[in-house]
Amino acid sequence: MFQPEVLLQIEPTALPGLLLITPRRHGDARGFFAESWSRARMAEHGIDIDFVQDNHSLSASAGTVRGLHFQAPPHAQAKLVRCGRGALRDVAVDIRRGSPTYGRWVAVELSFENARQLLVPAGFAHGFVTLRPDTEIVYKCSDYYAPESEGAIRWDDPEIGIDWGLPEGGPPVISDKDAAAPRLSEIDSPFAHAE
Repeated sequence: MFQPEVLLQIEPTALPGLLLITPRRHGDARGFFAESWSRARMAEHGIDIDFVQDNHSLSASAGTVRGLHFQAPPHAQAKLVRCGRGALRDVAVDIRRGSPTYGRWVAVELSFENARQLLVPAGFAHGFVTLRPDTEIVYKCSDYYAPESEGAIRWDDPEIGIDWGLPEGGPPVISDKDAAAPRLSEIDSPFAHAE
């Protein structure tokens, strides 16, 4: 629970650099107000990322899987992901060659209600599955979209073994492009772990 003076809660995850960030909501009978991003406040916590693009997507059906995506250098992207409406299970996989956590993943539930955000550094593949219909995901990116730098890893790569927590009621809704993505072992990761 938040202490009254705490405006931003930052929690590490099992993967170094991957952070769960929860801004404080100030509410009354009208609703709430929250500061979802503040460069100054993040810098106080050692997070100094120059976000240059905001993205917003809607998935109509629960069980929609998008990912696992990344952009290669020189257009690598850090992302700050939140749920604008509904709920999703957000997943990040460490794909930095030489990392002690290479190929490991973390999943967190982001929802409108819990207000949590996931900070995904460059060097991680990112994806999500929607848990409710009409779920919106909103995320900031530290570099512009560059289609020539796009990369993807198969969402159900058995060597990674992600538990997507898919809602019951049928197979996932997934694009042909994501379904055809290679396994992690089939790509030459463009990221290296910095000691």
